[in-house]
Amino acid sequence: MISSANAGRRGKDVRSDCWVEITLRDSGGLHLSLKSKVDVLYGRSIRALVHDVLQFYGITDAEVQVDDSGALPYTLAARVEAAVRRLRPDEQRSYLLPFEEGITAPSARDRFRRSRLYLPGNDPKLAVNAAIHQPDGIILDLEDSVAPDQKDAARLLVRNTLRAVDFGGAERMVRINQLPAGYADLEAVIPQLPDLILIPKCESVEDVCDVDAAIDRIQREHGLTATVYLMPIIESARGALHALDIAGASPSVVALAIGLEDYTADIGAERTLEGNESLWMRGMVVNAARAAGVQPIDTVFSDVGDMDGLRASAREARSLGFDGKGCIHPRQIAVVHEAFLPETKELEKAKKIVSAFEDAERRGLGVVALGSKMIDPPVVKRALRTIDIAVKAGVLSAAWREEGGNV
Repeated sequence: MISSANAGRRGKDVRSDCWVEITLRDSGGLHLSLKSKVDVLYGRSIRALVHDVLQFYGITDAEVQVDDSGALPYTLAARVEAAVRRLRPDEQRSYLLPFEEGITAPSARDRFRRSRLYLPGNDPKLAVNAAIHQPDGIILDLEDSVAPDQKDAARLLVRNTLRAVDFGGAERMVRINQLPAGYADLEAVIPQLPDLILIPKCESVEDVCDVDAAIDRIQREHGLTATVYLMPIIESARGALHALDIAGASPSVVALAIGLEDYTADIGAERTLEGNESLWMRGMVVNAARAAGVQPIDTVFSDVGDMDGLRASAREARSLGFDGKGCIHPRQIAVVHEAFLPETKELEKAKKIVSAFEDAERRGLGVVALGSKMIDPPVVKRALRTIDIAVKAGVLSAAWREEGGNV
C-alpha cells in the first residue's frame, strides 16, 4: 500500500487549480501546509474543506500540502479526492459538494448546436467563464485533451464541474473515452445531469447501444428520468461507412459529428485546408444524419489565430449541409455563429417564398408561385428552414409577418 499520493497542478502558469499531496502517517493527527495568495481571505475555508474531505474518507493521521492557485471549492474537493483515491485504488465512495441550484435546464432534441466549445476536462481555468462567450454547447472533454495518467483526476473534476458551474443557456456536454474506459466516465457524470454525451470514434450500432444501455442502467440506479442525448463522432473509414446505421441506432441520438484528424490518419491522407481528402466522408455524414432526422455537425478548425480561415471553413460547412462546427477557443464562437446565419439576401428571398406558400395554402391552391416562377416543395422546405434558423438566432422576429419582416 502506497503512503503518499498527489493530484492537481501547480506552477506559475496554473490558474484556478491547486496541487494536493497527502502523506499518510501512523499517528500524530492531520497537519496541513497551505501555500496560497488568498490565505488571509480564504485560508480558513480552504483548510476546513480539506479537513472535511479527509474526515469523510476516515483519514486522521497525515501530512497534507496544498499549493493553491485560486481553486474554487469544487476544484479543491476534486483534487483532494483524487489524491485519496490514488492512495486507495479500491475506494468507491464519492465526496460530493451540494448541487448548485438553477444550473440545469431541460435541453431539446432540435435545439441550436451551431457551436460546441471543447474544454479540457483536467483544466478548470476556462470552465467558470465559458458561458460568457455564449456557445450553444460546452463540452467537458475526458478524451483526447486529457493525458492517460490524469484520466482519474479529470473524471472527478468534470463530475464536480457539472454540479457547481452555471453554463448559462449552453447545452451541458461531456465527451467520454471509448468503451470500456468510458464506463467509468458515465458512472461519474450521468448522475450530474449532463444534457448530452459525445461518443468518440464511433464505428458501429453497438458502440451507440452500449453507451445508451449504460446510461439507462445508471439513471435507473439513481432514480433519474431526464433525457440524455447522444452525439456519436465519426472518425474512421469504418464509422463513415456505417454512418446511417449509427445515426438511427437510438432515439437518443440527436446529431452526428465528425473528427477529421483521426479520419484522415485512418485513410492514410494528409489533412489539408481545402479538405478534398474528406469531402466524401463529410457528404456521407451529412446524408446519413439528414436521412435519420438528426443534425450533422462539422469538425473543429484547429488554427485559432486564423479567423478568415475559420469563417471560410464554417461557410463551406454550411454550404455542404452541416448545422454546426466544433470550437477549440472561445474567440471562434462568434465567427461560427455568424457563418451559420442566413445572409440578408437569402433571408429576404426565404420570406417571399414562405409568404407565397402560405398565401397559396389560404387560397387552397395546389401550386405555389412567386411572381411568374413556380416554387417546388423542396424550395419551400428550404425557405421554411432558413426562416426557422433566423428566428431561433434572434435575427428575425417570430412575428415577422405582422411586423413586415423586421427584427
